[in-house]
Amino acid sequence: MKDFEFMRIWDRYNPLLTRTQREITDLYFNYDLSLTEIAEEKGCSKQGVSDCLNICRKKLEEYEQKLGFAEQTVRVKEALGLFAKRNPEHAEEILKIADLLENGKGGEE
Repeated sequence: MKDFEFMRIWDRYNPLLTRTQREITDLYFNYDLSLTEIAEEKGCSKQGVSDCLNICRKKLEEYEQKLGFAEQTVRVKEALGLFAKRNPEHAEEILKIADLLENGKGGEE
């Protein structure tokens, strides 16, 4: 699984990880810290960080295989995009719904 695909499922399922697992995966994928930097920050070994990342990947992949929320989100967002193109008078509202579906912000920053 590529990092982009992992982050797509991480966005959906990270609340199911422990706090430490969320922190480590966040530092690695979102803040681009090295295993060594994370190990120093978390007070553990580089191998411990690597093991945690591997465990998290497997867990999140299993969640997606069983539940499929991340894939369904992509499909619904694509369908909303097509619907917006066919209904330009409502495109802004439709795209806000798609954004809300994807990241929970509804286009608001």
